[in-house]
Amino acid sequence: MSFIRIMAVLFGLAFLAAGIAGFMPMFVTDGNLLGLFEVNTMHNSVHLASGAVALLCSFHAKAAKAYFIIFGLVYGVVAVLGYVNAGNLMVMHMNMADNMLHAGIAVVSLLLGFFF
Repeated sequence: MSFIRIMAVLFGLAFLAAGIAGFMPMFVTDGNLLGLFEVNTMHNSVHLASGAVALLCSFHAKAAKAYFIIFGLVYGVVAVLGYVNAGNLMVMHMNMADNMLHAGIAVVSLLLGFFF
């Protein structure tokens, strides 16, 4: 299995885990996953969808590459909007930890998509 496909599987599993954990009270304190990242039902659902798409794209290297480019661009926009709109993104609200994580995910995703 190629590196890009392995990374798509890892991203998929990580996002599925985050989405599932966001629905479990033992991992959420005052609406914050692990006490850091602000989550709600929509946010958790986006994580689940991102993970599912990553796993589906992991079957082919070209699909995984496209996933990381598109995913990186989308998460980059989400990060910028989070910073600009003070975390208010329609039905999702994000805090600074979310914004920083989304920016980091965008950078890593774009690097994977364009260079691997």
